[in-house]
Amino acid sequence: MDRTSLFTIGKVAGVHGLNGNLKVWSFADSIDTFSPGRRVFLQSKKELGQPFNILKVLPHKKGVLLSLEGIDNRTLAENFVGSEILIDRGQLPEPEEGTWYWQDLLGLDVFDTKKGFIGKVKEIFPTGAHDILVVMDNKNETLVPMHKHFINSIDAQQKAIKVNLPEDLMDY
Repeated sequence: MDRTSLFTIGKVAGVHGLNGNLKVWSFADSIDTFSPGRRVFLQSKKELGQPFNILKVLPHKKGVLLSLEGIDNRTLAENFVGSEILIDRGQLPEPEEGTWYWQDLLGLDVFDTKKGFIGKVKEIFPTGAHDILVVMDNKNETLVPMHKHFINSIDAQQKAIKVNLPEDLMDY
């Protein structure tokens, strides 16, 4: 399995019940990402574990409850708390135009229309309104809202994001 083709789609936050169900904090926009029959990997402490087939998924609070083949009791499920859930990109649909998988944006160069190169995307996190790109150069961190007022273009082929930031968002 080529590790670079795996996407992180969630994290095991806990267990639910006695039958090995996992409480998952989902990083995906849709519960369909966890469709029964798909194969996922559980990774803990940077070790990629064996694949598991998804048996059942249900919405649960701010995430999902996931039932995986081979994890059929609470004790076994508890071993996976804190693990990331990864899926092969080939199992995911291509994103719609104007949307991207977070993982595709990580590492892209970010250029401001006035300042030029401001850094690389190191992290992305959600907020209530918009996702935020954490852009880092050698010394500075810039937070860029994923909003049409700030993002001019994203070119995954050229590995570049062009932004137009107001001066107060760039304090260096």
